[in-house]
Amino acid sequence: MSGRIRVALADDHAILRSGLRLLLSSRPGIEVVGEAGTAAEAIRVVEEARPDILVLDLSMPGGSGIAAIAELRRRAPGTRILVLSMHDDRSYVQTALAAGASGYLAKAAADESLLAAVRAVHRGGFFVEVRDGGRDVYPPPRAEPEEPGPLASLSRRERQVMVAVAAGHTNREVAEDLGLSVKTVESYRARLMQKLGLGSRAELTRLAVELGILSADRTPSDEG
Repeated sequence: MSGRIRVALADDHAILRSGLRLLLSSRPGIEVVGEAGTAAEAIRVVEEARPDILVLDLSMPGGSGIAAIAELRRRAPGTRILVLSMHDDRSYVQTALAAGASGYLAKAAADESLLAAVRAVHRGGFFVEVRDGGRDVYPPPRAEPEEPGPLASLSRRERQVMVAVAAGHTNREVAEDLGLSVKTVESYRARLMQKLGLGSRAELTRLAVELGILSADRTPSDEG
């Protein structure tokens, strides 16, 4: 990538968006090209503006931020996603990265951390900074990274459903977040469980923990 870094902002707090716009626009080489206050608006803005980076809050009206990440990766694979969230523990980081985000930053981070994250993600790397784990900056992955073995057989939609179910969402909640019918989600869920050789949500949750998608201290009950 070269030239100006084109950034879109998605957060339901207008004052925070204004501050982010001011911060980013004041730096040479960065241009803010769109804003959104809901998950649905974020998808629309990205499709229209095609920014290099979307700075995305996970907790917005109009759907799950995690589901939005997965949907955006499908619709606009050229836009990399940097999560800026009030949640600063590793379980949220793991879930966001599993869904397709390229970076994760706590809202309590300093201005310079956000700028460093934007530049690292724009270069093709991965950037994570949270209070309980410090900062990690990863180099760009290989062009065709190998999928972890157990997930290699799953389609993109099946992975989305897996992440949501492992995080404790019901079939109805997953259906609403992904814009599917409950019956379709049930079909995806049954198919992915069969492919993975699993018989219950508890087993799916254990696998998600083993793969680093879900933190062991945030596992849901075997319901839904």
